[in-house]
Amino acid sequence: MPSNLHVLVVDDSAVVRQTIQAILKTQPDITTSAAADPFIAMDKMKKDRPDVIILDLEMPRMDGLTFLRKLMKEDPLPVIVCSGHVGDASREAVRALEAGAVELIAKPNLGVQSFLTDSAVILVDAVRAASEYRLPVRRNAGIVPTRPPAIGRRAPRVIALGASTGGTEAIREILEPLPVSTCGIVIVQHMPAPFTRSFANRLNELCAIEVKEAEAGDEIHPGRALVAPGNRHMTVHTHGPRMFVELHDAPLVSRHRPSVDVLFRSVAESFGADAIGVLLTGMGADGAAGLLDMRTARATTIAQDESTSAVFGMPREAIRKGAVEAVLPLPQIASALLRMMQG
Repeated sequence: MPSNLHVLVVDDSAVVRQTIQAILKTQPDITTSAAADPFIAMDKMKKDRPDVIILDLEMPRMDGLTFLRKLMKEDPLPVIVCSGHVGDASREAVRALEAGAVELIAKPNLGVQSFLTDSAVILVDAVRAASEYRLPVRRNAGIVPTRPPAIGRRAPRVIALGASTGGTEAIREILEPLPVSTCGIVIVQHMPAPFTRSFANRLNELCAIEVKEAEAGDEIHPGRALVAPGNRHMTVHTHGPRMFVELHDAPLVSRHRPSVDVLFRSVAESFGADAIGVLLTGMGADGAAGLLDMRTARATTIAQDESTSAVFGMPREAIRKGAVEAVLPLPQIASALLRMMQG
């Protein structure tokens, strides 16, 4: 991470620009500048190249998605998309992740004081995570991955995935090859509430398995992946043969809601050795303690390796805690899961 971070805020709303800058200026190592549209931004970037860009998608003269694609082609930089959350805006924000954006944050709700508490934490953390993001992140494209090591003791009843910065594409890469016979999957991806449904819907279009944003009481069953909704913790439970999820409005855990730690701890309690935990790319430590709980309960635990992680923070912390049974490059994780499901 640079010792001093310079953030360029690109948004046609003066109020949004001022709000974001005011929050970031509370951090002594962050400086900011602002532009009302991508053309002004490009002029400013020629004079002072930023470390991170916060980008609106709906702007005059050039929309944010067009600017993002141009930037990724000509001069890649870490870009955080700051978007509206209804209809096409939410879907376009998820498309921006596929185009190379590293994070999504919701437009500030200027009438709600709570934006200056929980959401301010999320904004600052997103900027710091983006500053550590590796560009370009490529996962041995075109190379056939080596056979993953033999891990796991028996076929799992559930797979739990946790991820943050860079995780949307990592999750897609894991889920796309999985067949409908795959055991139930539960997922926490750090993402604001407006976007998790669009993210799940997009995965559902791309994958053979069903992917949906979780609702309280949703059943966990083979061929289905449930994504925790933004701003809600998700836990798993069993009642006889029934396996299901519950959602909770509770304080941030490990600086996040939903929290990977919350999900993994509930998996450890409900499934023990009949589970697999996979901790993917992301900044911070969320998921490390929960993965240790899973390993203590004799679940199989996997962390994404440094070479394929956009940000290695979360996997690194899990490895340091002794929570990880196997460290695998991303292209090997899906095949390892398939082998373990075969017992």
